[in-house]
Amino acid sequence: MNKKLLIAIALFFSVFISVTNRLVAQGCVAVRSNGAMCTRSHAGEDAADNHNWQLTTGYRYFHSFRHFVGTEEQKHRVAEGTDVRNWQHAVDFTLARKLNKRMSIAVNVPIISNRRSSMYEHYGNSSTSPNARKETTSFGIGDVRITAYRWMLDPIKSKKGNIQVGLGLKLPTGDYRYNDFFWKNDSTKVLGPVDQSIQLGDGGTGISLELNGYYVFTKELSAYGNFYYLSNPREHNGVSTARGGTTSNTNILYGSSVMSVPDQYMIRGGLNLMLGAFSASAGVRLEAVPSEDIMGGSSGFRRPGRIFGAEPGVAYQMKKVNLFATVPYWFSKNRTQSYADKQRTKITGVFAQGDAAFADYSINIGCTVRF
Repeated sequence: MNKKLLIAIALFFSVFISVTNRLVAQGCVAVRSNGAMCTRSHAGEDAADNHNWQLTTGYRYFHSFRHFVGTEEQKHRVAEGTDVRNWQHAVDFTLARKLNKRMSIAVNVPIISNRRSSMYEHYGNSSTSPNARKETTSFGIGDVRITAYRWMLDPIKSKKGNIQVGLGLKLPTGDYRYNDFFWKNDSTKVLGPVDQSIQLGDGGTGISLELNGYYVFTKELSAYGNFYYLSNPREHNGVSTARGGTTSNTNILYGSSVMSVPDQYMIRGGLNLMLGAFSASAGVRLEAVPSEDIMGGSSGFRRPGRIFGAEPGVAYQMKKVNLFATVPYWFSKNRTQSYADKQRTKITGVFAQGDAAFADYSINIGCTVRF
């Protein structure tokens, strides 16, 4: 098959999936951290230079507070002031080593700071107490990933387009048992695991698959596509969801008494316009957590769903430094039925579906240095 046709089909497929597939994002948090735009400079030019090391530092921020059950927003939560509010600041450090013109290896280390404000987690689930809204936090290193990459076509000969495949290992380095205090009343608080949405890790050793591609139409215009899937074979990590209290028989019955170790994935694609050292992109992005994993069991507590939106971005390329920023705006949010919801529906005969809080947008900024 013609190389250009192969690349075009692969890019179209990745973008097509991001628009049409029945994808399902971690409630309260989006999945992936930063992702720079994939353009022609990632292959041919990099393969020809003498810089074998590359350090990328990226920052991500979001604030989630809009509650959804399925695709229906629970607007009364914000109006009543009972919404759950999450803030996340994450800094990713990715050190990559080019082994040859096709192969490279990268190590990604995230440092995460989370803050969660809620009412139902404190004061015996009472939302009427004036002091009920309290905060829990977490801070530290997240789960580290080690990934090997290979360009499928010779980067020097295939400057018009290429596809890169990455296979990685995600290590459970993030604290998935992070504890903070939960208030029972004005004078009493207990120590317990914070909510799954602000845990620093998931406790599982995962396998990641990445596909990154680009195709150059003209000197100024190119297309890019990225696909990322993290498979977590471990079913659950044994961490209680009772927040320092006693696990209820109901949660045990429905399989939500401990935290699940879920799969997650991200798909993005779009067009990139280069004007000298400056470039701008317009694309779409989807981040998701499925209700069931492709390997291993799926029991345990999780908030499955998806977020899908437009992702504008800008970048500026210097000799050894690349600056980039993207701001995905999430216009579609969907909290789907979890595995525990399905078990509850099956046992009781009454359809059950939990809620989750989502952000309107996230901010990704970063810098790549070659040396």
